[in-house]
Amino acid sequence: MRALWLEDQRLSLRAELPEPVPRTGEALVRVRLAGICGTDLELVRGYYPFTGIPGHEFVGEVVQADDPGLVGRRVVGEINAVCGECENCRAGRPTHCERRDVLGIRGRHGAFADYLALPARNLQPVPDSVPDEAAVFVEPLAAALQIQTQVAVSPDSRVLLVGAGRLGQLIAQTLALTGCDLQVVARHPQQCRLLAGRGIPTVEAANLAERRFDLVVEATGSPSGFELARKAVRPRGTLVLKSTYRGEISVNFSALVVDEISVVGSRCGPFGAALRCLERRLVDPTGLIEAEYPLARGLEAFAAAGQPGALKFLLRP
Repeated sequence: MRALWLEDQRLSLRAELPEPVPRTGEALVRVRLAGICGTDLELVRGYYPFTGIPGHEFVGEVVQADDPGLVGRRVVGEINAVCGECENCRAGRPTHCERRDVLGIRGRHGAFADYLALPARNLQPVPDSVPDEAAVFVEPLAAALQIQTQVAVSPDSRVLLVGAGRLGQLIAQTLALTGCDLQVVARHPQQCRLLAGRGIPTVEAANLAERRFDLVVEATGSPSGFELARKAVRPRGTLVLKSTYRGEISVNFSALVVDEISVVGSRCGPFGAALRCLERRLVDPTGLIEAEYPLARGLEAFAAAGQPGALKFLLRP
């Protein structure tokens, strides 16, 4: 099969890789559409020493499974393949499984290929009313919704989102559903236009009031974004970190202690809730799509996706 291959921070297109052989309990999925996200770009830059096929945002069709009812179904898939037996799994924390591998990120070939394999229990059928171009966003949309499973957000909450890129746009749409007093720091005109189209107000960093917001979500993954978010959160407020950081950043922990700030790391989220949002059309991610490339032009797509202000680029095997 064809696939993008990452090794030693170099991405290449390979045309004759073997198709994955599903293990016991796994299904073989033909990829219909896959999305390039910030984590994929950071893997190429050396964020994590992964060798293999990257990509974890996808919608596909099951071509082989132990359950005949799955074959032919359009599906999305949770990216953490877990053991189900370790302490974290038994305690209901499967995304922190001590022996997990992660689709296209850690120990498991990913979605930038003709086919992928995942445990059948990871797969969720896509409703017929949800097109591929929306379903491919389920994984990042679930990550956006995870914030509301960790932190209470109400119409009385003063909320600031720092960062309006690929993930930030989805976070903004999901937070707006709560009716909270939401503002977003966006850097690029296209980001501002998309938010304005949803009735979501933006604010320039220079005009931010310090120590005002009950909840601040940092979605830039940059030291400057973290510093801005830290200054904006009020005493006894909550700071949610929604991006992974490459390298190290300097943090004034004394200020966090004195102001009694709650810091929450936030990662993977509920696929079922994301699918319901798409089915009910509460969220529309398709406006984030800048371009779709065939897999054979995947290197071009990666180059375009890495440009400042770029939104979602899709690959169609």
